[in-house]
Amino acid sequence: MNSKVTVVADATTNAVINKSNNPEYGYVKLAQPRTTIDDNGFLRRTVLTALIQAPIAILQEMGYYAGQILEGKIIIKESLTPFNKKDPSRDLKVAGKSGIPCTINGNPIYRKTVYAQAGNAEDITIQHDNTEELRNAYAAEQGSSAIQPNQEFSL
Repeated sequence: MNSKVTVVADATTNAVINKSNNPEYGYVKLAQPRTTIDDNGFLRRTVLTALIQAPIAILQEMGYYAGQILEGKIIIKESLTPFNKKDPSRDLKVAGKSGIPCTINGNPIYRKTVYAQAGNAEDITIQHDNTEELRNAYAAEQGSSAIQPNQEFSL
């Protein structure tokens, strides 16, 4: 079962409200442990994080504090359109630690996590189709002596 969304303090400063590049705006970091199933059908327990962004004054009015439990959930949103027009590569969906972007029909997939107050909000995911490219990259990285995954657990 998925747990509640929790407000998280910055690990370095211990601040709950953190300033952005523009001193009038800031963000609050949220975390939620979730059980997810990846594109390959593999069950994982992960911690999803998201940011609530707003003018500092509004964030302060909301009274967020470390450990606060919020209703709702953090969802995954994937798209073929960049979320950040100024820096499209910022939200590329990348296959594990390979550094290789996941694509569909040669187009990159973009991925981000967002906080949704509605508890019934659903993830929006896109299945990549560059599996062969990823297999080849993993095989080259591991060398010919590596054990190959069986068909049931392959990329």
